[in-house]
Amino acid sequence: LDNLQKTCFCNPPTIFPYEEFDVVADIKAIRKACKGLGTDEQAIIDILANRSASQRQQIKQAYFDKYDDELVDVLKSELSGNFERAILAMLDPPVVYLVKELRKAMKGPGTDEDVLVEILCTSTNADIAMFKECYFQVHERDLEADIEGDTSGDVRNLLTALLQGNRDESYEVDEDLAEQDATALFEAGEGCFGTDESTFSYILASRNYLQLQATFKIYEQLSGTEILDAIENETSGTLKKCYVALVRFAKNPQLYFARRLNKAMKGAGTDEDTLVRIIVCRSEIDLETIKDMYLEKYDVSLKDAIKSDCSGDFKRLLVAICH
Repeated sequence: LDNLQKTCFCNPPTIFPYEEFDVVADIKAIRKACKGLGTDEQAIIDILANRSASQRQQIKQAYFDKYDDELVDVLKSELSGNFERAILAMLDPPVVYLVKELRKAMKGPGTDEDVLVEILCTSTNADIAMFKECYFQVHERDLEADIEGDTSGDVRNLLTALLQGNRDESYEVDEDLAEQDATALFEAGEGCFGTDESTFSYILASRNYLQLQATFKIYEQLSGTEILDAIENETSGTLKKCYVALVRFAKNPQLYFARRLNKAMKGAGTDEDTLVRIIVCRSEIDLETIKDMYLEKYDVSLKDAIKSDCSGDFKRLLVAICH
């Protein structure tokens, strides 16, 4: 369950497996950083931000084998706040961390739909299958049943469709199908009174991303409206968020995440959970390209944005993961 699928080989990560990995040296250094008066946070950052997720799992296991102590418990007692949250996120296999995030988004009163949308709308079929299996292992609950119980109407239908993991993942474009789909989208939205959400949901949840890009182009020629503007005008609330996320991700996955990161840091207050989730989970997939997109779109580097928005060890850790 360790390895969330790579979205695209042309988008480099920022964290690679550490070439001179020496698990014994690492656990000794972490042990030393936590011993005595005060904690050497920098030593912990230097190790964990430069090891792959699977190397971090080996560190956890070796720590337990040698010291008969759970590394997570040791760090929990030493660290606090956002820094602690981010370090603990790094010590879970990515898929385990994400199913915990899914559960957290649904627990208690109200639902954090943004998190459900971000995770489910950007996952491959293989990711979805792993989430379902892992969610059951970690929470002894059924992911589909929880999402059905926690959402309603068109949003529930769309998220349930995404959970089937039936998206075409080829790289082939069928121009005739793109034309049919663009026409169907137009007739389901701008071209009719009210919006037929099931058509939108079906197309956005099942077509491959290149196919969707072709469909969006034809849609624009057909209606004179950009697909995102049409969604803006035709839908509202969580459903609109879902559609916008799916369209943006289909057009440019890394720009989608750059936007999410920017939104997490904009205005008063910072959404630290989103920063941790994206920076930790994309670090071994495509964070290098997300950084490029961030700079291109916002004219400031992601590192500088984090430096001006976060503080202390939390800031140092996120900057270190960004490399």
